[in-house]
Amino acid sequence: MKITDLKGKTIAAAVSGGLDSCTITRWLTDHGVNVVCFTGDLGQTDESDLTKVQERLIASGAKEAYIIEGKEQMAKGGCLAIQAQATYERDYWNVTGIGRHMLVSILVPELKKHGIDIFVHGATGRGNDQVRFQLVNNMLDPNIKVYAPWRDEEFIKTFGGRKEMIDFCQTRQLPIKQSHAKPYSTDANLLGLTHEAGKLEQLDVAAHFIEPEMGVLPEKAADKIETFEVHFEQGWPVKINGKAVTPHQAFVIANEVGGRNGVGIAVHLVENRFVGIKSRGVYEQPGIELLGTCYRYLLQLILDRRARDVFEYLSTFLGKQIYQGYWFDTASQAAMAAIKRYSNLATGTIIVNIHRGVVSFKEAKDVTHNLYSEANASMESIGEFNHADSEGFLNILGISARSLAAHQQIDVSEFLLNNKKIN
Repeated sequence: MKITDLKGKTIAAAVSGGLDSCTITRWLTDHGVNVVCFTGDLGQTDESDLTKVQERLIASGAKEAYIIEGKEQMAKGGCLAIQAQATYERDYWNVTGIGRHMLVSILVPELKKHGIDIFVHGATGRGNDQVRFQLVNNMLDPNIKVYAPWRDEEFIKTFGGRKEMIDFCQTRQLPIKQSHAKPYSTDANLLGLTHEAGKLEQLDVAAHFIEPEMGVLPEKAADKIETFEVHFEQGWPVKINGKAVTPHQAFVIANEVGGRNGVGIAVHLVENRFVGIKSRGVYEQPGIELLGTCYRYLLQLILDRRARDVFEYLSTFLGKQIYQGYWFDTASQAAMAAIKRYSNLATGTIIVNIHRGVVSFKEAKDVTHNLYSEANASMESIGEFNHADSEGFLNILGISARSLAAHQQIDVSEFLLNNKKIN
């Protein structure tokens, strides 16, 4: 779809109110398109007053601008990701990926309500968001057509990057917050902030170069230990420090506690984008890192080794699915159904100590399905576990080991130093 296909039509633009949003809104209206803007209230920390976003979009030429409530949806998505421990390439909690899925899920009903069947987004042609917006829209309503300016040659010819966009907005006196001086871009929601581009594309620029918005850098946190207690009920955080909370409240509190202690602040990752290139991101994800770590400690107590093997596969799989825009597909539905079986067992209280970015286990209590037994694990006394019973167990295991040796299948020469000097 090209800009020439849109003249005179009414489209729905998913916008945050930033540089891309204002630029695209004005560029579309300049080409005779009726733009209706929708901004999801996803608990983003970089916008204290979303009515200001509406004002910027109207000033940029939007016919109408709506704010759609989505904080509880974001919190639910964050909790489901925690239950699955669905990180991407270990360190990234998929905070933007979750946000795109949740955003489209609340916007599609709005498009239907307004009788609009063209969805516009500002994701670039080299990133992951274009895939997420496209696939989630296609899955939730295949009748919705998606237009992406950054894949339109006319738009690309006009705007080579942020510099041209800022010049465009400043020339037209559009009320943008960005300037040529800001050295990177930011995307925000309740679960975290994503910083990328600009100076952060240079690997000689440390992750701590960013100015945190959700807390402080670990080295700047108070040099004291803070205790944090969370009670999970079937996988959901229902109490923090003894006080009942909703999922949204849990993230608000965890963001505050984790943020002031430098948890999940300035997480550096050079990741593999779905489109096949590597990119460098610096993340702020204090609340989901804190709650996610507590949940991991709970899982350690309730999963046996076979259950853990299956869980690890599902976790890795879902981390990729969310990152790539497939969280709502059949495979993810099946995986989440399996994860729910684990979540149903995840009831208990975890207490941790937090100090300058480090979350360490302190105590667990009231864990309903706890498999850990101090008596069985103890090396100090026999307890319920009879050590002598291991004799037969090891004899059986030894059959295979002795067979490998007898048939000359064991070679440890690469592991032996043989008094050779190692360079």
